[in-house]
Amino acid sequence: MKKYLKEIKTSGIILMFIGIIMYRLMGMQVGYIACGIGIALWLVEVIYKAFHWQEYRKDNTQNIMMMLIIIMLLLAFLIFAAR
Repeated sequence: MKKYLKEIKTSGIILMFIGIIMYRLMGMQVGYIACGIGIALWLVEVIYKAFHWQEYRKDNTQNIMMMLIIIMLLLAFLIFAAR
């Protein structure tokens, strides 16, 4: 599994972008599914690295910071969109 982490992460990111493009630019509802699969693949990588904390300490701190920033951006968007 360790040697496939980079491929899992890359394919997850590509699927997320494909899902965003399909939904936003093409108006296709199936973009949600592609984006969800991409997030699930990225989550597999994050969970694997979390269980092997000592080996991936730097990556884990970067993932935590990225998740916190994304959560703050989503909350800001929701507050802005609710007005």
